[in-house]
Amino acid sequence: MGELVVGIDIGTTKVCTIVGEVRETDIYVLGVGIEPSHGMRKGMVTDVNALSASISSSVHKAERSSGYEIGRAFVSVAGGHIESINSTGAVGVSNTRGVELVDLDRAMDAARAVPLPHGREVLHVIPRNYTLDGQTNLRSPLGMLGFRLEVEAHIITAGTANIRNLEKCVESAGVYVDRFILNPLASGDVVLTPEEREAGVMVVDVGGGTTDLALFVDGAVWHTAVIAVGGQHITNDIAHVLHLPAELAEAVKLQYGHADPKAVSPLEAFPIQPFGEELPSKVQRSDLALIVNARVAEIFELVLKEIKRSGYDGLLKAGIVLTGGSSLLPGIKTVAADVLRMPVRVAQPEHITGMAEALKNPSYSTSVGLLKLGLIMDLEDDRRKGFGANGKSRPGPNLGRFLRRALGRLLPGDEDA
Repeated sequence: MGELVVGIDIGTTKVCTIVGEVRETDIYVLGVGIEPSHGMRKGMVTDVNALSASISSSVHKAERSSGYEIGRAFVSVAGGHIESINSTGAVGVSNTRGVELVDLDRAMDAARAVPLPHGREVLHVIPRNYTLDGQTNLRSPLGMLGFRLEVEAHIITAGTANIRNLEKCVESAGVYVDRFILNPLASGDVVLTPEEREAGVMVVDVGGGTTDLALFVDGAVWHTAVIAVGGQHITNDIAHVLHLPAELAEAVKLQYGHADPKAVSPLEAFPIQPFGEELPSKVQRSDLALIVNARVAEIFELVLKEIKRSGYDGLLKAGIVLTGGSSLLPGIKTVAADVLRMPVRVAQPEHITGMAEALKNPSYSTSVGLLKLGLIMDLEDDRRKGFGANGKSRPGPNLGRFLRRALGRLLPGDEDA
């Protein structure tokens, strides 16, 4: 028996609520509620009432399909207000039995103690690696003898006002926010293989309003970023160039869009009804592909710029894993590989069962990932506090083994410990 968890993925184009049971080998989906998103743009709240209504509708659909009343959930977050820094914390180790969990916690607290500008708050603090008495790049120093323990941590921060506005929208729908989780961390949890994490890989989650990045090296998160450009910008370009309403431009993108002009026949055409025209006109699909290609190439040029800015561009042996709704665009993998000059694959959530057919799609990688990663983070917090938070019981032995393995996906450590 697993733990029952709820995740709400709030994006620019959709709100997806999932009720699922996180088990040792899979996620059993009990209920799903998918609703068009209104009042959100580029990961930022623009209309509290409209977004609250979208969230409420999504939650009610998930409640009806699952038979459970939803009172709390893990919630996704992205947007241009997200920033990240790396920090080091050091503490002394006095225990003659070696490094203990309390020492790791003290080192993390020291790394977390960085000054933040007014209006910003810490979203995640993730250990990258440890050093003990000069011995560097330790995955887990637990039990090792030494005197000085250092941790290098990746700290993700968010704009406080943006977080509070999003929290207000969720709570207006009658749901308490258990914790906010950065999109690419959640999606990375369900689309990456352990081998990719070890070799060096970047998750590129191309959504409607943003493109979210998380870079993994040696099994840990080393860099994160959010680029405020996504699939909706492709739609806007089509609407502008072809003089179409936004809804029609989106339909044209989904039906005829292609990111690689070389792969489209110059003889293929389709009809459209532009503004101000009484009769439909024909558009060459190759011309549409040029419009799409320009924006897609720009997205991956921004991704490449971010990779170089991180300083880890030489460490991505496994290349890029694309996910998110816009990764379904034909030809996007080819363009990404051409721009980034590294291996690229498109991925969707794996190991989901139950009411899961609709979720086996890159669009729902973040939605599914929220469940497992949220539970891992919650139980890690409970361990640090020494009790079950909010009255939750401690997990059974099977789930405990699952968590020890799963924690390695976010935190350095020995899976067999």
